[in-house]
Amino acid sequence: MSEALIQVKQLVKYFPVNNGLFGKASGQVQAVDSVDLTIRKGETFGLVGESGSGKSTIGRMLLRLGEKTGGEVRYNGIDLYALSREELRLLRPEIQMVFQDPYSSLNPRIRVGEAIGEALVEHGISNKKEVRERVLEVMNLCGLASHHIDRFPHEFSGGQRQRIGIARAIALNPSFIVADEPVSALDVSIQAQIINLLNDLQETRNLTYLFISHDLSVVEHLCSTIGVLYLGSLVEVSGRDDLFCNPLHPYTRALLSAVPIADPTVKREKIILKGDIPSPLNPPSGCKFHTRCPLAQEVCQVERPVLRDVGSGHLVACHLV
Repeated sequence: MSEALIQVKQLVKYFPVNNGLFGKASGQVQAVDSVDLTIRKGETFGLVGESGSGKSTIGRMLLRLGEKTGGEVRYNGIDLYALSREELRLLRPEIQMVFQDPYSSLNPRIRVGEAIGEALVEHGISNKKEVRERVLEVMNLCGLASHHIDRFPHEFSGGQRQRIGIARAIALNPSFIVADEPVSALDVSIQAQIINLLNDLQETRNLTYLFISHDLSVVEHLCSTIGVLYLGSLVEVSGRDDLFCNPLHPYTRALLSAVPIADPTVKREKIILKGDIPSPLNPPSGCKFHTRCPLAQEVCQVERPVLRDVGSGHLVACHLV
């Protein structure tokens, strides 16, 4: 087993809610609540869950694109939140992000070549004479033609813009990339191309990914380890095959029951969860899922389950397991 590249311990992120004339804090949105996870070198860790479960917030915290409320995030043994601004700037080329919306993440007023190459100059990786050659190299790796270098973002399709976003991320030769729903805004055929591109880049450049998605069929194809997030807390973490063949948490089972099956002869019972996801302003006591769980018992309402290993590295936070 490869060594850990990212180690997260008891990560917490709360956003204050300010109301009233003087902006007094009236509560906190508990976006991320005591999350532990480990991402090993060379793997793709998939993070799944409903919208609003805290997936993107965790991704941003892992790159220190915002301040945490509590906990610890380590990259290669380095505590990211203990670094000074200058120390973080020196480390920044090693940890990059591919954003969900490829258009809004690009400046519409600058050409693609400049968008990809500006970080190379800023971090002193290439001088202005070398940068064009380096940009053309990564564009070629990402399936973009050389004549695209002088075009503006609006001249590209959604799939091409996402390739530009990926090229911009790998231009700095990072070790770790957070891919935040990078294919959710794309057509299915284009999704397959981007997924294959991410796979190829991982093999050739020894990349490690945190892949954030709500699409379990995409996660099944790309990820080696999967974490299931509910209302800011991990409820299950396992290897891909074990999770899809033997889901243990009721929430994971409900998510998997909604994944379409290509074979019409195979029938799967669809689990319909009752109610809506609770507000992170006032999450339920005990197990956060108990208000929607068809198997909830009295203990679930009062005692919060901890994420524990039930065998072969399969982690689950449920009183029923």
